[in-house]
Amino acid sequence: MVQYIIWDVNPEIFRIGTWPVRWYGLLFAMGFLIGIQVMTYLFTVEKKPRADLDPLLMTVVLSTILGARLGHFLFYEPAVFIHDPLKIITPPFAGLASHGGVLGIIIGLWLYSQRAASKATGQTFLWVVDRVCITATLAGAFIRFGNLMNSEIFGKPTDVPWAFVFLRDHEFSQVPRHPTQLYESLSYLVVFAGLFWCWKSYRKQLVPGTLLGISLVWVFGLRFVWEFFKENQVTFEDSMSLNMGQLLSVPAVLLGLFLLLRNVVRPTLLIPIALVIQSTSLCYRCGHTSSLPDSRATSGVGLPTATCRQLIIRCL
Repeated sequence: MVQYIIWDVNPEIFRIGTWPVRWYGLLFAMGFLIGIQVMTYLFTVEKKPRADLDPLLMTVVLSTILGARLGHFLFYEPAVFIHDPLKIITPPFAGLASHGGVLGIIIGLWLYSQRAASKATGQTFLWVVDRVCITATLAGAFIRFGNLMNSEIFGKPTDVPWAFVFLRDHEFSQVPRHPTQLYESLSYLVVFAGLFWCWKSYRKQLVPGTLLGISLVWVFGLRFVWEFFKENQVTFEDSMSLNMGQLLSVPAVLLGLFLLLRNVVRPTLLIPIALVIQSTSLCYRCGHTSSLPDSRATSGVGLPTATCRQLIIRCL
């Protein structure tokens, strides 16, 4: 008989008076605290002012929380904006959407990059977001582990030997389920390691926006896949072929692919092709034979004739 993992962890660690200290909040904070240590290392290696780390941390924390909070109600409970808007800004602050958090971070980092101090030290928007996305994936791993400690955002019933039985859940049946929180947490750790390796090995060669593109493709591509194993978070998703998390992940993946393709197919790579087309056209007009030499005479690429070269110069 298969022995499933019985998960009965108390979400609260202890209380300070009436205020509970929860695993989720602790892990959320740890993601940022460890992330700032990673950013300190990145700034030190790339000789950026360490004094900028405090405003950067403040920007990321505030933009993440505001974006995730607003994103939750915008994507999952839009009626709250009309019927009970105070719920958005009053405790217990239940409900955070990762897609909204990412949007908030992007807006916050754009504002950070517009500071005079950022511009003076070469901290452009793409430079900053390429580095922050490394630490963001690490924070995402901690946050998803916090969801596990909260016994929330878990998967559909399954009979795999590593299935979890969430005894503290009272919304769904207490049967063996996919631990999708662990799936996401571990996959984000792998993405973090890959991004950090890319930065450490190729930071001088990478075109700005490359690390952002990689993180968007992998983080939200994996999120799209893991959603197939999850229970829907809100009832309106039950009638949808793709849930809200998947629909919101598609634009992020497409943006990541655009950034990667833009960085691979650089405009300068098209210049040689344009010159060949232009020189062929000019040679045809001036009546000269093909500028390409006989393949039996040389294996190199031929150059346009002198007359054609002069015409090219005039046209350029």
